[in-house]
Amino acid sequence: MITKTLLFTASVCITAAAAFAADPSVPAAPAAKPTMGKACALCHKAEPNAVRGNFDLVTFKAKTIQVKLDDAAELFKFDEDEIKVVNGVGRTGDGEFLKDNLVKKGHEIKIEYVEKNGVKTATKLIMKPPVNISDDMLMKTADIEKLVAQGPEKGKYFLYDSRPLPRFQEGFIPTAINLPFPAFDKMADKLLPKDKSALVIFYCAGVTCNMSPGSADKARKLGYTNVKVYKDGMPGWSEKNYGTLSTQFLKEAYNDKAVPYVLLDARDGKDAAKGFIKGAVTFPAKSAAKSVKNLAVKKNAPVMVYDQKGGKDAEIVAKALVKAGFKKVLVLTGGFDAWQSAKYDVANGKLAAKAEYVPKARPGEISLDEFKKYASAPPTDVMIIDTRTVAEANLGMLKTAKLIPAEEIKDRLAEIPKDKLIVFYCNTGVIAEVAYNSLKSLGYTNVKFANAKVEFDKKGNYTISQD
Repeated sequence: MITKTLLFTASVCITAAAAFAADPSVPAAPAAKPTMGKACALCHKAEPNAVRGNFDLVTFKAKTIQVKLDDAAELFKFDEDEIKVVNGVGRTGDGEFLKDNLVKKGHEIKIEYVEKNGVKTATKLIMKPPVNISDDMLMKTADIEKLVAQGPEKGKYFLYDSRPLPRFQEGFIPTAINLPFPAFDKMADKLLPKDKSALVIFYCAGVTCNMSPGSADKARKLGYTNVKVYKDGMPGWSEKNYGTLSTQFLKEAYNDKAVPYVLLDARDGKDAAKGFIKGAVTFPAKSAAKSVKNLAVKKNAPVMVYDQKGGKDAEIVAKALVKAGFKKVLVLTGGFDAWQSAKYDVANGKLAAKAEYVPKARPGEISLDEFKKYASAPPTDVMIIDTRTVAEANLGMLKTAKLIPAEEIKDRLAEIPKDKLIVFYCNTGVIAEVAYNSLKSLGYTNVKFANAKVEFDKKGNYTISQD
């Protein structure tokens, strides 16, 4: 009888719970926030009151650190005298380490925190240290350059990129094969050489990345005896060399995802006019040295170069770009012929003469033109909020804006309506982005920020611009 009663009660509870969950009038429970990026999860386990991700920015005005967890952002308050910062070599300091710019944007970090009244305060920030690899396994950039120049057959080597496929698709070291560390066990038998004495080299995302050392360890356990690691990885290679990119990857990883880049056609103008890849800028190899000096785009912009067959003309342009300090230069393998053979869209007529690059907007970023329009006369359903300090605002602020310093947002929610578009701004866009993520975390959905410089003169006039 007791058993039947328990079963009946459980059945009723389950049925009621299902009905409750299905009721559209009942708001769903918010999804749990991630505690680490996907790449971090390959080597680490979740810990209580700790987050692992990539350092994004720090603002001492708002006393906030922003960490990126893939596409999400997590905010932490901090006290610069109380927080402990451990740099990549184990040295410990306080918030001065953050002021000294020792933690670079994109660096993998771990933050330990305490939470009170919904506010997370960072107590410790630990930079991920360089991986330890024995000297006999290490290869330097010059070693890889020499082998790549020879090619796999003459150089007698096998070069493997241990990064996940999406990162490999964005560009890789010439002659490399993608053997992702997360899929190593499934793919190793098909991709590793049969000869276990062959020179096998792994690389990944740089000196702090564990994927190439992890791959090397797995290869040695399989019996491979001549295993090496190029510790500097793709970032180290790109400092002094161009990478490569297949036509398929250009289409899938850039065009299909609307990722901005600069595309240069290294052929003579007459050949290019017969057909070219849409968006390409004419950039003949014979005048590369001169043209590179006039290339007015940021040095960190992805720059793709192609010629007819992926040959010397593209190489000449790519080398000139690298020499000029461009950080992400990629040559399209197979050139225009490979693009055309894949039956991808081909343009005709006159190529553009000037290259332009507009970085992909950050999540929540409002367009510059839209913000300028709102700054002069916002519609009734738009509220502009100045997130700077009172002292800064006293030197000039938008007459159409309301001043709420970023650190006061949580305490002044009553002044921020949910039925309007909220647009944040500051001097540079940094604190405005922090305010955006802060308000989003508090349940607001119609929020944007201006990733722009807003400067004021003594008369109260202002200019809005972007780098």
